[in-house]
Amino acid sequence: MQEEKITLQTDNGEKVDFYVLEETRINGMNYLMVTDSKEDEDGECYLLKDLSGDEDSEAVYEFVENDDELDYLYRIFSELLEDMDVEIQK
Repeated sequence: MQEEKITLQTDNGEKVDFYVLEETRINGMNYLMVTDSKEDEDGECYLLKDLSGDEDSEAVYEFVENDDELDYLYRIFSELLEDMDVEIQK
């Protein structure tokens, strides 16, 4: 699998790199599971929701923070990553 890196810009203009572990589409919405470290086995994982519209020239992502949505996505991504050497914990 080719490593995919995305760079997000925070509200204060800071650029932060994330490495995509997996992506999926659920109910018409694209989601990414990303990590902040490609080498650290204990890197933090985050779930991002793609809020991009057709008119957006760049992707627009938002961190998923709703607990119910996080629990649901955690189960989905756990199944998707089952065959990979990745262990995710809440």
